[in-house]
Amino acid sequence: MHFSKIELRQDRSATVRLARLVCRNGYRLHQSLWELFKDEGQRRSFLYRRMEGREWPGFYVVSNRQPLDTADLWNIQVKDYAPKLTAGMRLAFSLCANPVITRRTADGNKAARHDVVMDAKNRLKKDGAADEHRFSPTELTQFVGFSWLAARAEKHGFTVQEELVRVEGYQQHRLYKPRGSQPICFSTIEFNGLLTVTDPEGFQQALYYGIGPAKAFGCGLLLVRRM
Repeated sequence: MHFSKIELRQDRSATVRLARLVCRNGYRLHQSLWELFKDEGQRRSFLYRRMEGREWPGFYVVSNRQPLDTADLWNIQVKDYAPKLTAGMRLAFSLCANPVITRRTADGNKAARHDVVMDAKNRLKKDGAADEHRFSPTELTQFVGFSWLAARAEKHGFTVQEELVRVEGYQQHRLYKPRGSQPICFSTIEFNGLLTVTDPEGFQQALYYGIGPAKAFGCGLLLVRRM
C-alpha cells in the first residue's frame, strides 16, 4: 500500500483556475481525486481525506497503487505504507467519518441509512420535550458519535475509551453533480483521541480500507501516529 500527501501546485495559471473550481464545487473536488486513479475504471481502491484549514486544496491518500498525475497539476509525495502493529499498542488517531445507522422504513419493507445525530434527535423528540432537551448539541454529538465508533472498534481491531476520545465538528453536506437533479447528501463527524490496538491484522485492514460509508467523498480514512 501507499500513503500520499497530495497538494495542488501554486505556480501555474491553470492550477489557479482549477483551485477556484474545486474550492467552489465539492463534487468537482471529489472528481479531481478520481482523475489520479482513473486507470482503475469505476472501482475505487483508495481512501482520502482533505487537509483542513488550508486555502489551497490538499489531501492525504491511502491507495494500493501510486497516484498518477497526467495533467501535471499536483505536488505528490508518496511513501510505502506498511505500519508495524502489535497488540496493546497505544496510538493517537484522527478520523473524519460518516456515522449512520440502518433502520427499516415504516412499512418494514426497506432498510434505510440515517445520520446518527439526526436519528437521535428524532427519537428524543418522539419521547417528549423533556428528553429532547436533555442533551446539548455538543453532548449529543459526543454521545452518539462515540457509541457509533465503539460499536465498530472490535470488528476493526481496536478499543477506545470515551474519556480519551473527542467527538465534534458535526456537519451536513450537499454535493451537486454537473447537470444532476438530486444532490448527494451525507453528514460527517470528526473523531480525535487515543485508541489501543487489539488485533493487529484487523486494525491494518481498517487503516487500508477505512471505517464507515461515504468513502468516495473523503470519509473513513483513519490517520494514526505513535505516542
